[in-house]
Amino acid sequence: MSADTSLIAKIEGFILKSTKPDYMDFQDKINDFLSKKQQDDGPVKSIFKSIDIHGFQVFTFGSENAGNTILFMHGGAFINEINYQHLLYCLLLSRKLDAFVLAPVYPLAPKHNAAETFDMMSEFYKRLIERENLILMGDSAGGGFIHSFCQYIKTINLPQPKKIITFSPWVDISMSNAPYDSEDDPILGEVGLKQIGKSWAGNLDTKDFRVSPLFGDNTNLPRTLIFAGTNEIFYEDIEKYVENLKKDGVDVKFITGEGLFHIYPMFPIPEAKEAFKEIKKEIM
Repeated sequence: MSADTSLIAKIEGFILKSTKPDYMDFQDKINDFLSKKQQDDGPVKSIFKSIDIHGFQVFTFGSENAGNTILFMHGGAFINEINYQHLLYCLLLSRKLDAFVLAPVYPLAPKHNAAETFDMMSEFYKRLIERENLILMGDSAGGGFIHSFCQYIKTINLPQPKKIITFSPWVDISMSNAPYDSEDDPILGEVGLKQIGKSWAGNLDTKDFRVSPLFGDNTNLPRTLIFAGTNEIFYEDIEKYVENLKKDGVDVKFITGEGLFHIYPMFPIPEAKEAFKEIKKEIM
């Protein structure tokens, strides 16, 4: 980590590395993990409020009459369900940004794939497009989905949101920029991600823009804010994607956390407070 990295962030990074899932780095472990994860677990149980919309669960935070609406797509490498880190962050967004936040529980790999989630989210998005100041936000896999989704809705003539904000988006599930530095990333690993990416793509090519926005058309996308840590496995891919956004004429701001890890703005560290200030400037 950088010499300027806060002590709290260094401790957090050490804890994350000590608890990194072994399926991220070993082929037999990811194969075993995916083979056992073939059943839906049912609705996510939580102390937070959720509603049913067309048969799928959506967590909601804040007032429907808030000045902003945030659609938040959670991360988890498309295999792990929304968790309390996501839910607490959505609560923070609603309270600090005058926002009505919706976090859908979308279908996950390996039982489900991207095509199913696109169908579901397209119908859900149609319910939101009339809302004022609609912002699409997501972390990791959810962030990558947001970028792909905004590329996709152009093809079905749906309007764009007002802004896109993502944390460490997974923009290339083909992991085509190998070799990746799995050693320095305390959360993710190339071996596991490649296998998960194939599962999520289903019948799509892993370089199809619907699963890897790095290869998509970004023209006419809205103002975009992206965060990434320099010590994460996705960093170089995200850098490439930011350059693509610029080439396609998108107004984009890229904020890097020097020496920081994957989705650092969502952790209880000083650097996350600075990231939140940037988000507030974008939205308020």
